[in-house]
Amino acid sequence: MPDRLMLLDSASLYFRAFYGVPDKIKAPDGSPVNAVRGFLDIITKLVTMYEPTHLVACWDDDWRPQWRVDLIPTYKTHRVAQVIDVGPDVEVVPDPLEVQVPVIREALGVLGIPIVGAAAHEADDVIGTLATVAEMPVDIVTGDRDLFQLVDDARGVRVIYTARGMSNLEVVTDATVVAKYGVLPTQYADFATLRGDSSDGLPGVAGIGEKSAATLLAAHGDLEGILVAAAAGEGMSAGVQAKIAAALPYLEVAPTVVAVVKDLPLEKADFRLRPLTAEKRADASALAERRGLGTTIDRIVAALDR
Repeated sequence: MPDRLMLLDSASLYFRAFYGVPDKIKAPDGSPVNAVRGFLDIITKLVTMYEPTHLVACWDDDWRPQWRVDLIPTYKTHRVAQVIDVGPDVEVVPDPLEVQVPVIREALGVLGIPIVGAAAHEADDVIGTLATVAEMPVDIVTGDRDLFQLVDDARGVRVIYTARGMSNLEVVTDATVVAKYGVLPTQYADFATLRGDSSDGLPGVAGIGEKSAATLLAAHGDLEGILVAAAAGEGMSAGVQAKIAAALPYLEVAPTVVAVVKDLPLEKADFRLRPLTAEKRADASALAERRGLGTTIDRIVAALDR
């Protein structure tokens, strides 16, 4: 089997699992485990379908890095919990999900699936770095289209897009991005900057939508080319020039916020999937019994064995 690395956008997947699996799923002690079950079942399906030889659960060590907020204060503002205590921003996470996240991490540890995060960075940045340095084809599993900027047919980097559900996964390649948006993956970050993204609190350029952004990038190549053309008054209408001019303060900082980091100093590690040792199998069985995860653990252990 040829080597292939799979990078999981973990929070994207466990949020999907939480809302997709009935909350009546409980551990013997009555604690919720629907997100745990759903998340592990997602991994089982992905490993079975796409047969990665290497697997990493990429983690949000900081879901809303201050350096991004400093550049664009509205970045993910709508996801911040309203808390009285002064301190780091707290993401809005339902209580029944929050208590399951440590269990998810415990299960990944028992199963030998590495968790990789980086201080002051999001999982997207971990994914961007690992995809960039990988010496094998890469599958990025996410429901976040921001990661389309990493798609690269030449290097075998594609996105397994989950937005339409786990029963309707979409493999995103260069051709997919071009067909959907009229831009190349290398242009996608600039495209997103221009268009904006309400889900991330990015305002975009007022009056510039997806079609306008794609047209500008087709004519001028990238955001820098668009800014040069707008300043020179060439290749665009006066109205578009005015829109670009009005958005200059935003356009000076947004590319840094939108672009995923590709050069984090992550420690080198062996992410190869391996069958569980006898000791780990015993730990997995104990976890399954304690948390009521019997069939879920059985399925994922079988998938790892294959």
